[in-house]
Amino acid sequence: MLNVIIFGAPGSGKGTQSEFLIAKYGLDHISTGDVLRGAIKKGSELGLLAKGFMDEGKLVPDDLIIKLISNFLDEKSDSKGVLFDGFPRTIPQAKALKEMLNERGTDISVLIDLQVDDEELIKRLLERGKISGRSDDNLETIQARLDVYHTQTAPLATYYISEEKYSAIKGVGAIEDISQRIDQVVQLTMIQ
Repeated sequence: MLNVIIFGAPGSGKGTQSEFLIAKYGLDHISTGDVLRGAIKKGSELGLLAKGFMDEGKLVPDDLIIKLISNFLDEKSDSKGVLFDGFPRTIPQAKALKEMLNERGTDISVLIDLQVDDEELIKRLLERGKISGRSDDNLETIQARLDVYHTQTAPLATYYISEEKYSAIKGVGAIEDISQRIDQVVQLTMIQ
């Protein structure tokens, strides 16, 4: 089973490269936002609990997110693999994910870290804001999101380096070139 984490700062190209990986390898895509919205739409007990936190503007607690992802994995037991997007975000989440996957006889194959410097990220996100009209793509919010990424999420790289599952990819250049660099890493991962 091929289990890939797509990782990088806001604006690094995770969404674009996720589409490539899903199409090329037939992976199921798991995004915490999608999982939350799906559970709420189904009206499941976990979904209703999550909705309560979200309606109050609070973050959904890790244990609830982990239960929702565990349910998703159970539903996808015949999957070729999973692309994790937006999860894990913290080391405790990474450890919980490892435990969930190990219980199902699998593990993370690779974490792909799309590396783009902050100046380029800001440029991309401001441009995306002009095109899409996304209200969170303004300079102040972008700076805040990058600060959160660097302080809270980036330390995950160290965890996956210690697990020997980490691969840094230059996330600048033509989209096809970045996809090719990612594909080379995935191909190597599959033969190990």
